[in-house]
This record gives sequence, structure tokens and C-alpha cells, in this order.
Amino acid sequence: MREPSRRTTTSAPAWSLPKGITGHSLLLLNTDLCDRFSCEFGTSYAYISSPELYSYTEGPEFLLNRKCFEEEFRTHVSDKKWTELDVAQHRAHAMRLLDGLEVITREKRLKVSRAILYMVQGTFAECSSEAEVQHWMRYNIFLLLDVGTFTALVELLNMEVDNSAACSSAVRKPAISLADSTDLRVLLNIMYLMVVTIQQEDPADSPEWRATRETFKTELGSPLYNNEPISVMLFGMVTKFCSGHAPHFPMKKVLMLLWKSILFTLGGFEQLQNIKVRKREELRLPPLPEDSIRVIRSMRAASPPASASDLIEQQQKRARREHKSLIKQDNLDAFNEKDPYKSDEPREDEDDNDDNDNSMEAEPFPMERDEVMPPPILHPTSERVNFPKGLPWAPKVREKDIEHFLESSRSKFIGYTLGNDTDTVVGLPRPIHESIRTLKQVILYSTQQVSNIGEEDVEMCSTELLYQGILPSLPQYMIALLKILLAAAPTSKAKTDSINILADVLPEEMPTTVLQSMKLGVDVNRHKEIIVKAISAILLLLLKHFKLNHVYQFEYMAQHLVFANCIPLILKFFNQNIISYITAKNSISVLDFPYCVVHELPELTAESLEAGDNNQFCWRNLFSCINLLRILNKLTKWKHSRTMMLVVFKSAPILKRALKVKQAMMQLYVLKLLKVQTKYLGRQWRKSNMKTMSAIYQKVRHRLNDDWAYGNDLDARPWDFQAEECALRANIERFNSRRYDNNQRNPDFLPVDNCLQSVLGQRVDLPEDFQMNYDLWLEREVFSKPISWEELLQ
Repeated sequence: MREPSRRTTTSAPAWSLPKGITGHSLLLLNTDLCDRFSCEFGTSYAYISSPELYSYTEGPEFLLNRKCFEEEFRTHVSDKKWTELDVAQHRAHAMRLLDGLEVITREKRLKVSRAILYMVQGTFAECSSEAEVQHWMRYNIFLLLDVGTFTALVELLNMEVDNSAACSSAVRKPAISLADSTDLRVLLNIMYLMVVTIQQEDPADSPEWRATRETFKTELGSPLYNNEPISVMLFGMVTKFCSGHAPHFPMKKVLMLLWKSILFTLGGFEQLQNIKVRKREELRLPPLPEDSIRVIRSMRAASPPASASDLIEQQQKRARREHKSLIKQDNLDAFNEKDPYKSDEPREDEDDNDDNDNSMEAEPFPMERDEVMPPPILHPTSERVNFPKGLPWAPKVREKDIEHFLESSRSKFIGYTLGNDTDTVVGLPRPIHESIRTLKQVILYSTQQVSNIGEEDVEMCSTELLYQGILPSLPQYMIALLKILLAAAPTSKAKTDSINILADVLPEEMPTTVLQSMKLGVDVNRHKEIIVKAISAILLLLLKHFKLNHVYQFEYMAQHLVFANCIPLILKFFNQNIISYITAKNSISVLDFPYCVVHELPELTAESLEAGDNNQFCWRNLFSCINLLRILNKLTKWKHSRTMMLVVFKSAPILKRALKVKQAMMQLYVLKLLKVQTKYLGRQWRKSNMKTMSAIYQKVRHRLNDDWAYGNDLDARPWDFQAEECALRANIERFNSRRYDNNQRNPDFLPVDNCLQSVLGQRVDLPEDFQMNYDLWLEREVFSKPISWEELLQ
């Protein structure tokens, strides 16, 4: 192992706004937002300090970790610093710390664990900049992985999870605090930082480190740890926490480690796209028409629809301006008037006035509004986005759509139907021939449609191993994740029977001053936001990977999410002042790691905490909202009964309010959800929301022969929710039993041999009485029955 060259990275956290970039110009940086979204689901080298891993109440533990390391270091090493030793000395001390994890005494084991955590945190006391901390974090983590530290950590984590004494003690406590999860938090911190750091690919990495990364990735997704992948063990911790048997588990850290473990072992969006391309090449299918992330990067956000209160305020604003036409009042009005989006509760009359759709007159979203309205800033041409002319997406059509079109055409012109035949066009007019030819030019077969035809070949990839691991308890896992999501949602109210997700953020002693109370309030809100971010990313990743691996794996997970009320839960999440949520400032940047351990901290005041940071929006909350919208799209796509659930729960006004967030990616998935239910909302809604209909036409992919805007679709008919879901569930159970049930108890699920030569070639042992009465059987079953040999041969 060699020491890597030092990176010359800047100390500013990634994705912070550059100097001079105002909220108004942020709209033009949609490409940067899309790049960051891809980075959250990718493996490219990024800022890997993970400040969201630590709560602000854990701040004093940084110095405690350093103290534990220095005591161990001085005992065995001279007065030299860690950064002054050579590679052999580094490795020798890492081996000593690894041996210390095997001691029986819990206090000694915790002390060694903290020393290892300090190494993983980059031995920050010997660093002068954040870039230097990043350098030593990466070096130390690869060193610890090379000596086998991660395997020892997994064993210790298993031991802590099975610690019945700690669980029973936590259950009996009236109030659980940060101190009850100390051992678990230290272990999870080390494991998370190791997974995240090794996951990131750096061009400067040596070949040995790249080989180590691939080996670690394979081991992490294989059933090597306790005969199951690491993700399955973490899922078990989630269900144990939600059942009330282990209320002291630090759930935020568990969920973050689960998210990054799934992302590392299964791959992000870039890997998903590569797998799609590879599978299409293997099945000799035409390439995909476009890359969705690249298309969204070039999209422009639409102006949000205005609500009734916005229209009234705009009319009042015009009246004031006309009344004071001799005074240039624009800047004063914009500075002094109350922001219409800053109300804490959603307006009750918004549902009734939802038909107003003067979208181009709406107040700008804070991401593009500057409160003090400075003069516009000119940007270089390199930052401008060139938007393509025409529609952004290539049109698509399903084989089912062609069948419906042919059936209706045959019934109209000929008077008969041919079932699923999409080739015979005899007797149909020539324009119908041309229409069929056009439809077949844009038909896109999925890999599932082709790969499920013929003999099934199961590829034991990481996704397949994970599905096999979570299959027995998948319903419980989904319910547990949604329970935690409900508890972390800002619209949820505290209930006595709800689970406590604040066990790893509340200190032992509650705050006594106003400043401490404000700091804890920011920490609690930030804690909930991070939990929502992690759960939304976990669900989206699993849905996308399962759908690509086998459609019934996706359907099984999606159906249990629907059964666990995921659709109304997401709608409840969005039934809030979504602008306030996305522009929330629940962070204290000077307390984020590694800034807080490298720089001298300024004095915190109540005014500085209330003002928050300088960012115009909270990336974390925007990321969560986009993920939840994508999950909702995946649950309802091509499921008309679930689409009707969107209508029944009155999601249209909720989703229209979300369009006020002037960000192209988020608006796209909101418009998709509005499009699928437009046919059910009635003519009056469509007539009153033409601006929204126009935005759908401009930004959402067109499906030829899709009558979404008029409600004349063949599928827009009364539906039977129970029948549709039961039929899907029967297919899923048949798939799971055939593929994963080793007992094969049900004979209906056994494979049938239809090959004549194979059946006749099998040796069959006939009973003794049959052999004795063979002549009678021939007379009764063969000779006495007339046989039409001509028909039999045909």
C-alpha cells in the first residue's frame, strides 16, 4: 500500500453557491442540481466528509475520540505524529487497534473503537485544512480495510444488536438519550465513513486501491457477513427498532449506512443506465432513445400556477402601483410585502380555488427571487444552458396500444377482431396502414418483455442476492420504513403511540438557555430531514434495481408499499407549505464536520441561529421531495386502480401547489402525476387548468394514441381495485414460489415437461398388477376405442 498523493481540493463544501450567484440566477443552474442529484446516487469522487452523519449534540465527542487515539498512540509509539510515520508503522498500529477490538471489557473496547473512529475521521488534529483531513481520511480508511477492520466491526455490531440487556434497559427507560446508543453510534460512524469513502472513485487511486474497492463491493453484497448481505442485517435493525424491542437504536445512522450500502453494492443511476444498455445489446433490442438525466439537465422550469390568494395580492399590487404612479415603488413593494408562501399552514380554501391557473403571473419561487432585488448579474456564456428546440422526449408506444388501435379499426371498418394479432391489416384503409407503420417505428420493447419469453436464466447478481435476502420479511421491512417516514414527516403530529426517532439526537441533560434550545431545535429538525432523505433514497434505489432485475420483484415491493398506505403517506407529506420546507434553514454550517475541527469556531448567538446560512434553498429537502415524487410515479404507472387512489385522495391541488417550486426535475415528476389522472378529473378541471395542461404537453413524454387530455382512453372506465391487485398478487406469489421456494410443495407450481421425445424416453416403473393385466388394458383402452389416425397425425 502506498500513501496517495495529496489532493489540491478547495476547502469549501461541495455544491455551495459560488460568490456572486444570486437566487435569481440559480434557476439557470439546473444542470448543477441534476449533477448533484446524480452524484447522490453515483460513485464519482465528491466531498466525502458526510456532515449529515453527525448530529450537533455529538460535537463534544470529536475531542473524546482524539483523546482515546492519542492515549493508545503514545503507549506504543514515540512522540512522533501520525502524519510523520511511514506506511509500515501505520499498518503496525492499525493491527494493534484491531487486536484491541477483541478484548472482553466493554469500556476498553469502546475506547479502541473511538481511536479507530478518530483515524477514520482523518486524524484532524494534525491537519491544517479540510482538504488535508480528506486526504488522511481516505488513506486511513483504505489502511484499516486492508488489515480487516470492517469484518471485526460487523461482528461487534451483531453483538450489540443481540445485546438483550441493553435492549431491556432501554425499553424500561422513560426517556432515551444520546448516551444509550454510544457503542452503536461509534461502530456505525466508522462503518458508514468506510463505505462512503471506498465507494467514491478517484482517478488518483492506485491499482491496489481499485482492486480493494471491487473486492469490498463484492463482499458487501454477498452473504458473507452472518450468512446474509450487510443490508439485510441493517433491515433487521430497522424492524427491531419499529417493533419497540430496541428503542435505543440510532436509526438515522442505520438508515444512512443502509442507503450507502445499497448504493455501493447495487450501483447508482449511472450503473443502472449501463446495465440497461448491456441487457438491450444482449437481447438484440434497439438502443434507448435518450438518457433521462441528460434530458432533464437541459429542461427549463415552468412558471408555477397561481393560487387565488396570489391573484388577489397581485391585483392589490397593481392597484397600489397605479395609485402611486408618480413614485417608483417597485423595489419597496417587493422588499416590504409579506411573502405569500411563508404561511405555516396550507390554505384551507386552496382546494376550492384550484381551478384558477394563471401560471405566468405567479410570484417567483425563492430559488429565483432576491429579497433585496439587486441589479441582474451578467454570466459568461459558458454558464448558459442551450435548450433544444421541439419536445424534449422521443415519443413511445406500447404493444398493447397498437393492439387497441387495431381492434378498434377492425371493428369499425371490417366488423371482426383478431385478438392479439398486430400484423394483419387486410381490409383496412391505407391511412390505417401508415398509422400502424408509424406506431411500430416508435414501439419500445423493455428487457423484461423479451427476457421473460422462453427458459428463465437467473443471474446471481448483487440485486438478486439482496432480493433473496429480504424476500422472507420484505413486507415488514416496507412497513417499518414507512412508519419511520411518517414519524419524520413535518406534517406529522406527536402522538403517544408513535415511535421515537430522536433517541440519537437528544442529549442527556436538556437545554437550560434560549441559545441551547434553539440549537437543539435546529438539530432535531435537521435530524428528521436527514431521515426522510435516507428513506426516500433507499426506496427509490430498490424499486429501480428490482424493476431492472425482474419486473415481479419490483411489483412485489411496490404492492406491499401500496398495501402499507405509501400513496396517502406521500400525499400527506406534500400537503404542507412545500416552499417553506424546501427553503428551510435547519443547519449550522460552522458546526459541520470537518469545518468544526479545523477552524476556530465563532461565537454562536440566537440571531445567527435564527438567520441560518446563506443558501437560498435546502438541497437535502429538495432531494427528498424529488425522490418521493419518483416513488409515487413508479407505484402508479400503468396501474389504473392506483391512479384512481390519487383522484380519491384529491392529490391534484396538492400536486399543483408543488409546482410552485421552480425546479425542472421536480416539476417534471409532478406533471407526470397530474397527467395520469387528468382523464379522471373531468372536463371542467381541464378547461380551468390549461396552463398546467400546456406544461404537461411541453415537458412530459408523449405516448402515441394516448388520450390523456380528453378522457376518451379505453382504460378510463370503472375499475375494480380488489380484482386488479389480487390478480397481480397471484402472479407475484406464483413467481416467488416457482423461483425461490425450495420445498416446491404445491404441484401446480412444478415445471411441466412438454417435449414428446423427453416424455417418451423416461423410464416408468409399472406396478405388478398392471403387467399381469396388460392384455385386458390394451383391449379396453386401445382396441375397443375408435381412433382417427389422420387427425392424430395432423
